[in-house]
Amino acid sequence: MYILAVNPGSTSTKIAVYEDETPRLVNNIRHSVEELAKYPRVIDQFEFRKNLVLEALKKNGIPFRFDAIVGRGGLLKPIPGGVYEVNDAMLNDISHAMHSHACNLGCVIAADLAALLPGCRAFIADPGVVDELDETARITGSPLMPRITIWHALNQRAIARRYASERNTRYEDLSLIICHLGGGISVGTHLRGRAIDVNNALDGEGPFSPERAGTLPAAQLIDLCYSGRFTKEELKKRISGSAGLAAHLGTTDIPAIVAKIESGDEHAELVLNAMIYQIAKSVGAAAVVLYGKIDAILLTGGMAHSEYITSRLKERVSFLAPVHAYPGEDELGALALNALGALRGELPVQIYR
Repeated sequence: MYILAVNPGSTSTKIAVYEDETPRLVNNIRHSVEELAKYPRVIDQFEFRKNLVLEALKKNGIPFRFDAIVGRGGLLKPIPGGVYEVNDAMLNDISHAMHSHACNLGCVIAADLAALLPGCRAFIADPGVVDELDETARITGSPLMPRITIWHALNQRAIARRYASERNTRYEDLSLIICHLGGGISVGTHLRGRAIDVNNALDGEGPFSPERAGTLPAAQLIDLCYSGRFTKEELKKRISGSAGLAAHLGTTDIPAIVAKIESGDEHAELVLNAMIYQIAKSVGAAAVVLYGKIDAILLTGGMAHSEYITSRLKERVSFLAPVHAYPGEDELGALALNALGALRGELPVQIYR
């Protein structure tokens, strides 16, 4: 089986070609700010990015023949996890997505390229809107604002399966807390193959992160909204994008921040340690959801490369369960293996409605 995986990000489009379980090409196509500035909306970048994918395949001598093309899932309506075949309902919803994000291009590119090949199928897998919350977890103090989840579902579930495989067991038999530590931070509570509780890592819940503000004092936020100091779009940036470490320290570069700390910058130390503290508090809250019966705590994402961060997190939470780090992410591999499982009939293909 030949599979093309496409993962559009804010400033890059990552692609991988798999022959069964074996990667034959992994390529990161970077986009400059100037290139992307030509397009008023993210969805308008579709043809530009699609053509770059085709050029990259040609440049690397990859024949354009695939059994499936799988894209990173976009910010659709909430759906259970798993593999979905791209259909008209999905493409219609993604054109009116609740949030503008490059990941929305994944299913569009997959569908368009698959249509060029007889018998080729287009999929997405575990998009960021995967919603498997227990009903109790949805309730807030205001009926106007139930909790929603936007999180790193693809990588968290891939890491969970990897951990399970290493221990000759199944993800569906484990109780796990998984922290994706990236530009945004999601802390998922996984019980027997379902993420029964997880924060909205995109726009305002959980620990603050390199780019996001996390949970904020509600009254102060309301006052700021009516202060006249910022436009609506400016305030949104102060929640997601120009928030967190970026707002406090002017950078999201963890090695650079650690270097400042080592040179005696006490403010940098205070802010970074505060972020670690908030992550640990979220892990503690997740432990309560599982009644303290936790097989493991898994740390993943780009910040899991930082020994400064992982060592301090382990100090705070290792009394709850063994802590294991899986630095980085392999979303392309996860996409490809989900598509392969669907083609082989090992994973059910769900219908988006």
